[in-house]
Amino acid sequence: MTVANPRIVTVRQNILKANDHTAAENRATFTAAGVRAINLASSPGAGKTALLERTLRDLAGQMSMAVAVGDLATENDAARLRQHGAQAEQIVTGTICHLDAAMVQAVLPRFDLAGLEVLFLENVGNLVCPSSYDLGEAARAVLISTTEGEDKPLKYPTMFNTADVVVITKMDLADAVGFDRDLCRENIDRARPGVPVIELSSRSGAGLDAWFAFVRGEPT
Repeated sequence: MTVANPRIVTVRQNILKANDHTAAENRATFTAAGVRAINLASSPGAGKTALLERTLRDLAGQMSMAVAVGDLATENDAARLRQHGAQAEQIVTGTICHLDAAMVQAVLPRFDLAGLEVLFLENVGNLVCPSSYDLGEAARAVLISTTEGEDKPLKYPTMFNTADVVVITKMDLADAVGFDRDLCRENIDRARPGVPVIELSSRSGAGLDAWFAFVRGEPT
């Protein structure tokens, strides 16, 4: 008897093909509006929202920014980000563990793209599913925190292999948790050779200049 796996693979390929088509439409929309869209992906608790809070606060008045936030069930992150004066629109994904291009496309009419320079797409906390879904972003940032350990790039190579930049967060806690910086960077390089790496702390502000340069689209 023939196994069912080929059908599952075919369905998945069709889903991704449809997603890629919508992602291309999103990318064209962003390009036409002059918006730099940045997709942030990480495991839960790596510090995506904290980094965005610091970015919105420190670059306020210098850049026009907004955020589309993916979450399984709550609007907590969007509420946190709105406190910094930026528009933040929540995308509640329900049981789906990632954002896809159609979800992003559906929320875009809520933004005045012509008045924006940067739109952050804060993905659902997950280092597996988001790796397969192009959202139409100009750049993808993958975050890993010092409290997670150094082996995440080896456990989730597909996610790190799609990164345009890897951001190591919570560097202020590195010594306290015995974080091995050199090993982490070695593992990142094994998963994605040559990818730029930014080390920072949203709490202390260390390393944020490099992140802000990435946000602006400058070389890192």
